[in-house]
Amino acid sequence: MSEPLIQQLAAITGPTHVLTDAGDVQPWLTDWRGRYRGAARCLVRPGTRAEVAAVVAACAAVGAPMVPQGGNTSLCGAATPDLSGAAVVINLSRLNRILAVDPVNDSITVEAGCTLAAVQAAARAAGRFFPLALASSGSCQIGGNLSTNAGGVQVLRYGNVRELTLGLEVVLADGAVWNGLRGLRKDNTGYDLKQLFIGAEGTLGVITAAVLKLFALPAVRTTCWLNVATPAAAVDLLRRAKDAFDAQLTAFELISETALGLVLRHLPGERRQRPSAPSPWYILAEFSGSDPAAVENWLAARLAEQTVSDGVIARSEAQAEQLWALRENISEAQKIEGLSIKHDIAVPVSRIPEFLARAESALTRAFPGLRIVAFGHVGDGNLHYNLSQPAGDNAAFIDRQPAVHRLVHDIVQALDGSISAEHGLGQLKRDEIRRYKSAAEMALMRSIKQALDPRGLMNPGKVL
Repeated sequence: MSEPLIQQLAAITGPTHVLTDAGDVQPWLTDWRGRYRGAARCLVRPGTRAEVAAVVAACAAVGAPMVPQGGNTSLCGAATPDLSGAAVVINLSRLNRILAVDPVNDSITVEAGCTLAAVQAAARAAGRFFPLALASSGSCQIGGNLSTNAGGVQVLRYGNVRELTLGLEVVLADGAVWNGLRGLRKDNTGYDLKQLFIGAEGTLGVITAAVLKLFALPAVRTTCWLNVATPAAAVDLLRRAKDAFDAQLTAFELISETALGLVLRHLPGERRQRPSAPSPWYILAEFSGSDPAAVENWLAARLAEQTVSDGVIARSEAQAEQLWALRENISEAQKIEGLSIKHDIAVPVSRIPEFLARAESALTRAFPGLRIVAFGHVGDGNLHYNLSQPAGDNAAFIDRQPAVHRLVHDIVQALDGSISAEHGLGQLKRDEIRRYKSAAEMALMRSIKQALDPRGLMNPGKVL
């Protein structure tokens, strides 16, 4: 640790929390997908807000770039440094304390390094419910969830993490601390500053803590897996379910047979929940607080009119978890299958069938033999639209990624959609976004960046 900055960081956090050895640092220099690899001057693990502030101030004093990092589960390279080796990776995993739970105010105050699962468990222990639900809940951290404005399967009812946040604490680019840890639902005293940092992917400051909304624990949940013929049938079923159950419909996921097939092929513990004939498309729906008999009667009517061709209602919590595992393990199964070109897009819910039809038609014409793995949150218009070629052809197909992105994203744009719904921009879409945002939008974003991080030290090369 001969470099003065590294010595200073070691004095702040203790030498055991500054990693410089290549073998120790390497796991934190590669993104979850294995697509991006970087280098770093060191990795530092501060354990308190004060240590984070001191680390940031020390780096700012010598002009060292900083890459905030949580659970390192970014899907677009947002938490991976570049290859220059100049950056200090600030890993927040030691900031993992539940600071307060206020069941009367329906709020929980947590440090940024808490895993999502730990926050969910702390809420449950107090008889409350934190609704953000992601497949990576055991490893992703709240700071990263906030920095990407994470969504997940409950957005239909509860909204993205932006809607679940009451207050933030942030270390700014010069090491100053903004303490906005207020558990207020009404605070009309000027700009809502927390919204600047939610979804900013660490480019404006380091989130160190948050006050999050809690809700009543649902008294009962009904989970069902339904076979539908087309995406149009799925969207119509969604509309009718919302009409019948309103806010008691808390999740509504669309899954293709191709996506399900990957899970069944690569994860031996998973199996179909009913030995019926496969369906082109499936819906995984969750109703919270509704009388299970009412849900079952409603679904029976949909079966009778053949809107739904078959289905399973979970009869136990264990069976519900098995149904959710089929959905949540799709990304892991794809990773095992091999490289693919991924899209995290959003269109108005009413235009999901049109997007799927137009994209499939254009892609299969341009790339014969293409496999489309489509699934996602049809309830809020967010689809994960992933593409690969048959085995043996995939490497050449990956090389054509820019052309594939352009085709898919142009269709999304034509349908008034977004090329990033919940994963952020990171490195993956940093340049691509300039095609789809107006000059005025880009200028506003750059102005905010210049105001809060004029030297460009916070997570450089991401978003902008």
